[in-house]
Amino acid sequence: MNKQQMDRILTGKGFIAALDQSGGSTPKALLQYGIKEDSYSNDEEMFDLVHEMRKRIITSPSFTSQYILGAILFENTMDRTVGDQFTADYLWEKKGVVPFLKVDKGLAGLEDGVQLMKPMPDLDDLLKRAVQKDIFGTKMRSVIKQADPKGIKEITAQQFEIGKRIIAVGLIPIIEPEVDIHSADKAESEKILRDEILKQLSTLGADEKVMLKLSIPTVDNFYSGLMSDKHVVRVVALSGGYTQSEANERLSRNHGLIASFSRALSQGLTAQQTDEEFNAMLLDSIKAIYAASIT
Repeated sequence: MNKQQMDRILTGKGFIAALDQSGGSTPKALLQYGIKEDSYSNDEEMFDLVHEMRKRIITSPSFTSQYILGAILFENTMDRTVGDQFTADYLWEKKGVVPFLKVDKGLAGLEDGVQLMKPMPDLDDLLKRAVQKDIFGTKMRSVIKQADPKGIKEITAQQFEIGKRIIAVGLIPIIEPEVDIHSADKAESEKILRDEILKQLSTLGADEKVMLKLSIPTVDNFYSGLMSDKHVVRVVALSGGYTQSEANERLSRNHGLIASFSRALSQGLTAQQTDEEFNAMLLDSIKAIYAASIT
């Protein structure tokens, strides 16, 4: 593990940029960026376009370690290059930004109020490639729709089971059991989830570390106890469908919680903008998210 990167994530000021849209979310990300589905005819062309979008963000003079601690990449992005370097190496060596990798394969169907992660039969191979490509940590998402104790226990157990496999190869897993912001019993789900996370943290070895990526809680500072756990490197928040301004406002009320935004980060950016327009809008977004992350 890269100690300099660990120190940066552990103590640095800033936030984590989520640039990991994949599969079914890629067309939505491109549409938000101003590229319609009739602009490409197959997955290869689609991923070429989304890589150009991500490359434009990463190489922008607005995208710097002054505000950004890390960036989460999709597998396809990890395997591609920016300039003459693989994306992770470019991020760290040219930008001082710590690279993470999304490793889940999407969501299973709804059962017991939750959507578990789909099976990951190629996980060991993917983790091996991630280590070779100088990735620092990983991210994997599952979703809680209802305050069902059985489902939330199962979803948390699955996250930590996979997380321990990731720790074993020397990477830091970002555990992400998202609570749907539209859930009618969101606050109750968060109570159950917090308790289950604490139980799982108690099963980790003395030197085993994780990060947590959680929905911005209904009750301000609800996850403060998780932040102080010896096994937790950092607790980050997803935007979850909130607009950038609402996500920032909610985040700013939660001391120590930092952003790991995707849609809220790229909101307003389009392929049709000039570089000057693009960089200015990106900088405004980055500064606003940074300000909310350092409260």
